[in-house]
Amino acid sequence: MLIKKDQDILIGYLEDSSNLSGGHAEALVLPSDIEELSEFVKDANSSKTPITVSAGGTSTTGSRIPFGGAIVSTEKFNKILDISEDEMAARVQAGVLVEDLKKASETKGLFYTSHPTEKTAFVGGTIATNASGPRSLKYGPTRKWVKRLKMIMPTGEIFEIRRGERFLDGPYLKLSLPGGRVIDAVLPTYRTPDVKSSAGYYMKPGMDLIDLFIGQEGTLSIIIEADIALAKKPKSILSSFVFFDNEPDAWLFSRGAKLIKDILSIEYFGSNALRLLRNKNTNIPSGKNAAIFFEQETGGGSDDSAIDVWASLIKKCGSTLDDSWVAMNEKDAERFAQLRHMVPESVNDIVRRDGFKKLSADIAVPDDKFPEMMNYYTETFKAEHFEYMIFGHIGESHVHVNILPKSEQEEAHAKETILYFIRKGLSLGGTVSAEHGIGKIKHRYLEEMYGAAGVAEMARVKKAFDPNCILGLDNIFSRDLLNTL
Repeated sequence: MLIKKDQDILIGYLEDSSNLSGGHAEALVLPSDIEELSEFVKDANSSKTPITVSAGGTSTTGSRIPFGGAIVSTEKFNKILDISEDEMAARVQAGVLVEDLKKASETKGLFYTSHPTEKTAFVGGTIATNASGPRSLKYGPTRKWVKRLKMIMPTGEIFEIRRGERFLDGPYLKLSLPGGRVIDAVLPTYRTPDVKSSAGYYMKPGMDLIDLFIGQEGTLSIIIEADIALAKKPKSILSSFVFFDNEPDAWLFSRGAKLIKDILSIEYFGSNALRLLRNKNTNIPSGKNAAIFFEQETGGGSDDSAIDVWASLIKKCGSTLDDSWVAMNEKDAERFAQLRHMVPESVNDIVRRDGFKKLSADIAVPDDKFPEMMNYYTETFKAEHFEYMIFGHIGESHVHVNILPKSEQEEAHAKETILYFIRKGLSLGGTVSAEHGIGKIKHRYLEEMYGAAGVAEMARVKKAFDPNCILGLDNIFSRDLLNTL
């Protein structure tokens, strides 16, 4: 096991896509064997040395950035152990890249359904955050596809659990670990909302115990290995951009698109987001103020029947086929996907240029409340003068709202505005984080969602699993809260 203390090496592990600064650690640990990692965690628990798990560094919430202690990187756990065509499942180590699993699955005629935007994300990281992406409209988030987990617990035990093995029934959890330690926990009384959500510990009546470890952001265990269910590879995927004169027409189109069979993803680009895309591709029709990118699984061969269905919807919503792009081959489809990903990249360029952090909302609400949420965003921004972008997974009633302040005064006001959005989304039955998690920067939002009592219930579960509080400190809730319980 490699242990490095050179700060010039560690610096590469002190950042992620959140732009959170100030991270520091005493050592970087690079295990390649589960037994040696287990021994390291046992020693760290005995000495009460904090451990922050480092995956691919694609988080937007600062979850992998340490504030003291040791960094444990899972990058050497990078093997695809098996892909079974008969069982339609993959057994992988936590450090496997999402893109590598996707490609390996497709060679077997299978499809890795979790399709996060960041191709360099680690599979273990996507499980720890319950990540999702555009195609979760059809397939759901990562949670739905995880069949087995092998983990290192905070006291060093190697623990394995399979879906369907153990369910939570009642207000208490009693879990015996290898070696004899027994975890006694009082379960939280809050309930995870029935929308796409990655906000704190998952909690539903009668839930499978494995789901507690999915989305726990490295606070309850270190995920080392997983069995992940796969789907059949689609024969073909129809990809298209449709451009609209105004934003409400695009919203109407998305509602109709959700009713079409085998729809994979529906992505929205508001007027400012479309302007950013136009800077990257001058072929985007002029005078258009919104766009939808969608993907649909089709049966292969001619897609004429599918295009006829879409043409009717496009016309109904005020656009035309002349103002639409359809991918004619895989190269076109890849180019479309790359264009879709350019918005968050361009936003980060603006952040670096202006020197102020973006303020963002990652809210999902129930489908029937989504028009009200979009109108609230629109009316709020009409009264403000922020630079802002709205884009993302409109098919799941979940869009990303980014505010890009230009001064300290604007930054302070933008924080207040995001909080207004959070409260509105919660009043509609939504979540404060649909897919990005809480990490170190969204504690306030989680408290708005579950209240101080709900967050404290969550923290007590963490202390039951991790009595010396060494894993993932400041992720989901602060270490200060843990110290008061």
